[in-house]
Formats: sequence, C-alpha cells, structure tokens
Amino acid sequence: MMNWLRAEIIDQGRLPLLCFLLGFVVAFVFIRISVRMIRAKVRWWPGNITPGGLHVHHMVFGVVTMVIAGGGLISVYEVGTRTLVAVFAALFGVGAALTLDEFALIFYLHDVYWEEEGRVSVDAVFVAIAVTGMLMLGLQPLDLVDLTNFDDGGDWVNRFVLVVSVLVNLLLAGVVLAKGKIWTGLVGLFVVPLLWVGAARLSRPGAPWARWRYQGKTRKMTRAIARERRFRRPVIRAKIFVQDLVAGAPTLEAVLGSVEHSRIAAEAVLDRTVHAAPAPVISPNPVESGTIDGLPRSGTPT
Repeated sequence: MMNWLRAEIIDQGRLPLLCFLLGFVVAFVFIRISVRMIRAKVRWWPGNITPGGLHVHHMVFGVVTMVIAGGGLISVYEVGTRTLVAVFAALFGVGAALTLDEFALIFYLHDVYWEEEGRVSVDAVFVAIAVTGMLMLGLQPLDLVDLTNFDDGGDWVNRFVLVVSVLVNLLLAGVVLAKGKIWTGLVGLFVVPLLWVGAARLSRPGAPWARWRYQGKTRKMTRAIARERRFRRPVIRAKIFVQDLVAGAPTLEAVLGSVEHSRIAAEAVLDRTVHAAPAPVISPNPVESGTIDGLPRSGTPT
C-alpha cells in the first residue's frame, strides 16, 4: 500500500488531489451525519448555529474555509513544502464539501435541503468526487496537458493534429451535452471513446438536441421516449434510493420505506420529465428576440 501511494500518488505529484479528496469526503460524511442528528432532534448533539435567531448555514463556513485555503495555496505556490500544500488542499476539500452540500440552496436561492430539489446537492457532490477521482488516477481531460507540453521547437505537425483532435472532441462533448447525457459527457472528457458513443446514440427526448432535430420525426421521438423510460427507470430508482440514504428522504415518513419510496418517486420523476421536447419558438418580432422572460429589456424602465 505504501509503495503504491508513493509510486502512483506522491511521485506523480497527486498528493494534493488525494488530500483534497479525503478532506472532501470526510467533511461531507460528517456534515451529513450532523444534519441527520439535528433533524432527529438528538439532545446531546449540537444544534444549528443561530446567533440572534439567524440560521447560519454550513455553506457560509465552507466559503470562508475555501477562501482561506485557496489564499494559502496561492501564497505558498512557489515556496511551500509538499506537506503544507497538502494541508491547504485538504482544508480546501473541507470547504468545498460544506459548500456543495448546500448547492441546492445556492441554485434555487431557497432552503430546500430536505425537499426533493435538495437532491441537486448530492448530484453536485458526486460530480466533484468523480472528477477528482479521475484526475487522481492520472486521467487528463481531452489530453489538454499534452497540448501545453510542447517545447518551443516541437513538432508543429503533432501540435496541429493534437489541436484538431481536441477541438473535435470538444465539439462531440457539446453534442453529447446537447443530447442531455450529462454523465456521459463528463466522463467522456476523460475517456474520449464515450463521447463518440454518446454522440452517435439517440438524444434524450427532452434535451435541446431533440427540440432542434426530432421535431416532425415522430418515429425517432417515440423511440427516444420509449428508450428513456426503459433505461432511466432503474437508474432513477437507484439514484433516489442512494440520495435518500445519503441526504435523507424529503419526509420522515418516507425514511421507513425507502425502497418503496424510491419506486414511487422514480415513476413520478419519469411521468414529469420523460416527454417530447417542445418545438423551438422563434419570436416574430426580431427586436425582442434573445431576451429572457421576466427580465427588463434594453431601453425599458426597471
């Protein structure tokens, strides 16, 4: 174990990544245990921090911790020891976990921690863990590191080929994301063949790609909807079960029947989300095109 740690992590310069990941996971597990204890009203466990009646969310402590750790990393970038950098990286991981655990609050600008929308926080945490894990294993997104490793007198042909390859893969990543395949696009940035597979397969029916390309193509849209329900059902059910296990069910009653709750909730999600994307709407008035509903247009009083 120690030989692997030294050969694959320390000698490869990935110790800060490992420390970040450990700090992130430990902090996330701790804060989830803490909020579950608070929700259960365990008497001997410290409750919420509410000075003057104001609930201070742990996201605040996360942001402050990240600022301190990030400033420390910047200040010791040239002169810091390996140990000091690792400590700051772990501290940054702690702050990131505390912040992403309340990502839903940031996204919705409303405290939805125990509601269904609060599961967005768990998604954000899983994404952070997945990306950090792939970087720690030595995977590089789209070989961008190789793109910067050419010497000034390097082979321009190889450089050109690599640049073209990166641009093509970025285009494929855009197609995959437009088809609504977020995880395929994310992992595909590190494992490029997944981008080609994701780009070649059918779009999810509610994704922008289906909105643009499947209108009027009833057969293709029907296949997309049928495939979405067939393949997404077990994925959504497992996802909700894990989210309830990690984040807590939206209601205390659902905790007692988490398997049944995940089944019912999965069907509700499918009924709500699996449908054909509406046709793109083009404004007949070119002056108003490109605006967002609810925002003041240029030249109008606020």
